[in-house]
Amino acid sequence: MQAFALTEIGKVRKDNEDSYLVSVGRGLFSVADGMGGYAGGQVASSIAIRVLEQELPSQAVGADAPGNYGEALLAALQKANKIILAQGQKEEYLGMGTTVTTAQFADGRLWIAHIGDSRAYLCRAGHVRHLTQDHSLVNELVQQGELTLEEAQNHPRRHVLTRALGVNEQPEIDLMQLPVQEGDLLLLCTDGLYNQLKAGELEQILAQQEDSLQGKVQNLVNLALERGGHDNITAILVRYDCLDNSSLNNGAGKR
Repeated sequence: MQAFALTEIGKVRKDNEDSYLVSVGRGLFSVADGMGGYAGGQVASSIAIRVLEQELPSQAVGADAPGNYGEALLAALQKANKIILAQGQKEEYLGMGTTVTTAQFADGRLWIAHIGDSRAYLCRAGHVRHLTQDHSLVNELVQQGELTLEEAQNHPRRHVLTRALGVNEQPEIDLMQLPVQEGDLLLLCTDGLYNQLKAGELEQILAQQEDSLQGKVQNLVNLALERGGHDNITAILVRYDCLDNSSLNNGAGKR
């Protein structure tokens, strides 16, 4: 398994409120996009990543009971939610919260826990599938047939979330699992990346056979920056290879 991650502040924001986790040895990857201004947003996303990093090694990887990976992801995110809620009582952190999209590879399967509008994509044999559902106002309007996808991209309330960690005591977190195949690519990213891409561009870049993981991620981020870089941009690209545990960059935290 190999992975490469990159985060950029963008060209408009003064601070980077995104956080991410890359742990190839544990098959664990996550992106989080904080909200509530620099102080709150950065703190909220960092808490989510820190709790995942601390909780999952003992609960999921190498656990005695197979198949508990999803439950471990949910438990870690629930714990992060409680910490964020508690911190959010402080005046300087009022209104803070964060999106989280987390992936766990284990036993030839992929578990994804997700809340907010960061995304997970799976690229298999050159075809890209959007795995997660945005928990946003505009996506609800699209699902109800009140907006087209094109209208949603430029809607003035496209950043309004309907779910996030740190908002209430019982967050509704999506959980899914699916089998993975040799050579699958998993992309986790914040909205600062995908909001700047046109239809088909993400698939075109990921499908380029000659590019390395680093090259693909750099191309995606560069394109988002060229389009204005209106938000923080974070992307993690993972290639699933059950015979290879090497990594291109392996770490956790804020970049």
